[in-house]
Amino acid sequence: MLLENKVAIVTGAGRGIGREIALLMAKEGARVVVNDLGAEADGKGESRSVADQVVSEIEALGGTAVANYDSVVGLENGQRIVATALERFGRVDVVVNNAGILRDRMLFNMSEEEWDAVVDVHLKGTFSVTRAAAPHLRKQNSGRLIHFTSTAGLIGNVGQANYGAAKMGIVGFSKICALDLARYNVTSNVIAPFAWTRLIATIPTDDPAQAQRVEKLKRMSPAHIAPLVCYLASDDAQGITGQIFGVRGKEIMLFSQPRPIRSIISEEGWTPEKLKAMLKGAFGTAFYGLDTSPSVFPYDPIV
Repeated sequence: MLLENKVAIVTGAGRGIGREIALLMAKEGARVVVNDLGAEADGKGESRSVADQVVSEIEALGGTAVANYDSVVGLENGQRIVATALERFGRVDVVVNNAGILRDRMLFNMSEEEWDAVVDVHLKGTFSVTRAAAPHLRKQNSGRLIHFTSTAGLIGNVGQANYGAAKMGIVGFSKICALDLARYNVTSNVIAPFAWTRLIATIPTDDPAQAQRVEKLKRMSPAHIAPLVCYLASDDAQGITGQIFGVRGKEIMLFSQPRPIRSIISEEGWTPEKLKAMLKGAFGTAFYGLDTSPSVFPYDPIV
């Protein structure tokens, strides 16, 4: 088994992608902390039965798991989640930051509360659990961090300024984790998933192009995401860090890293007038504004 003797924390593991990850990790031999507040898609409410159900499923399959019901927001909560692993299993080897909510709204209508709620769960939640686990991973000189981004951040999507900003922030956070912890044999990677989940079901589909993309996602199972997570959590993936992956059905993608593609230099420096005269011509086809037509988004950037 690929993850035998590993202890993994999976946040948001009560439903959807997180549930499939927890089940496969247990099947691969990991002892799993199933973290889930049991909230609704917008982050409201809570129910312990959500995490308990997944623990029961894992145990029925002969695996080992324990439930944790804390929110991921705040370092104190992150420490309690990690403490669950330490108290029950004596260590932590893998952190999968999957927990998330949606509160979609066009930018000109988005409230501060809608912004804060989404950024808190996705970005601060990823920090909170990772920060709590990092000293233990450093001390044992090994570990795996696997975070979840989205093409809503990598490429963009209408009505998801809060979600896209948080998910792109996670990409930057993951890269710094990879740098900070490289000397301790800890890797950090992100995955942009394409799958039908209850969060996707809440996305408005008034726009025909959006409705078409959502319809395509109905054919993509959350179970398709779990194998890559399990591999990245394994010892065999030691050399893979700071990367951005995408999983779309049975297709696994490696995203390019942001790099300069063209430059211009002026020995005397630049003025707005000189830029007006040269910039567009110098950059050519590499320089263009955001095309908002559906064809510019080949990867259905809504998950």
